[in-house]
Amino acid sequence: MLVNESGHFNLRESMKLSILLLVAALGALVGTAPAQDTNALKTTLGVFETQTGVVLIKAIGQVGEMSVEGNEISVRCKETTDASTGHKVYGLVIGIAGGPEPRDRILIDDDEVDSLLNGISYLSKINGSVTALPGFDAVYTTKAGLRVIAESVRKDGGVLTFVQYGERPKIPLTSLELTQFYNLIEQGRKTIDSLQAGK
Repeated sequence: MLVNESGHFNLRESMKLSILLLVAALGALVGTAPAQDTNALKTTLGVFETQTGVVLIKAIGQVGEMSVEGNEISVRCKETTDASTGHKVYGLVIGIAGGPEPRDRILIDDDEVDSLLNGISYLSKINGSVTALPGFDAVYTTKAGLRVIAESVRKDGGVLTFVQYGERPKIPLTSLELTQFYNLIEQGRKTIDSLQAGK
C-alpha cells in the first residue's frame, strides 16, 4: 500500500511500484520495436553486409517492377564492395510492398539466382501428373525465405501459383504474371553477369 494504516506515505512501496511500472514500460517498447530481419543473415550477401570496421559500398539498380493484386513486386540488382580489399558480392533484392505490412526486401545471392529461375520454370509447367493423389502443393524457397508456390486442390483442377514471404498473405500470380516475374529475375541475372564481366 502506498499509504499505511496511520495515513503516512510509504516510500518503499512507492519505489517498488515505480520500478514495476518502468519494467513494464520498457517491455512494451521492446515489444513494439520492429524485429530485425534475420532471414537476410542466411544469405552470403546479408552476412557480408554485417561487417564492421570496414567501408562497405552498397550499390543498387532497378531492374523492373510489376503490380499484382494491390501489391508491388520489384527486382533490383545489388553490388556490395569491401573498399579495403575490393572484394565484391552480388545479388538481387526482391521487394514486396502492399497492404498494411511494411515493404519487405528479400536478398537473393548471386549463386542462387539460376536455381530460382529453374524453380519458377518448373512450377510454371507443373500439373496433376506429378502425383496420383488428388491434390498437391509444390514450393521453391530461397535462402532468405521467399517462396514461389504452385498448388492444386483437385486432380482435374487447374494449378494456382503464388509468391509469398514471411507472414504476408500469398500473392496469387496468373501464368502471365509468373512469366513476367521470371523475366524480371532473368534480366537481373544478365545485369549481374555484365557487372561481373566489367562491362
